[in-house]
Amino acid sequence: MRPFEERLWGRIDKTGEGGCWLWTRACNAAGYGAVGRDKKVLLVHRVVYELLVGPIPEGLHLDHLCRVRSCCNPQHLEPVTNRENWLRGQHHVAVMLRENKCQRGHEMTPENTYIKKSGGRLCRECVLISNREWRRNHELRPEQRRRKSELQRERRRARREASAA
Repeated sequence: MRPFEERLWGRIDKTGEGGCWLWTRACNAAGYGAVGRDKKVLLVHRVVYELLVGPIPEGLHLDHLCRVRSCCNPQHLEPVTNRENWLRGQHHVAVMLRENKCQRGHEMTPENTYIKKSGGRLCRECVLISNREWRRNHELRPEQRRRKSELQRERRRARREASAA
């Protein structure tokens, strides 16, 4: 069997668009290059980075600056915190945070933003819309309202009679 590094370099195409070094073999479900070594599956971009640059600092992740997950060019990789990597991504929440807008597209201005005790942010406009929708969906019909009033009167009468006895 050929040495690991020889197998690794033989499976990287360094002629990719934009200077990307593309992994030409198996990728995991998320699209990152995967290679086996000592009965373990390793991510190719991490292996190449550690071989050419050095160890990845503790607690940091490698961000693909080129946005190509199968790229393993160390010049396209930057060690960043998990939060920074996530915020740089294309996830809809990350995009909203970068654009400072809520999921419905409202501006998250100080006047339109409610800060929760947990530190999370809510769009006041969306809360109003959501509350209106809830009330509309849970509004009582006239006969339900009448029955509810009757039950409340009966309970009050029963409490008065119980306390008088």
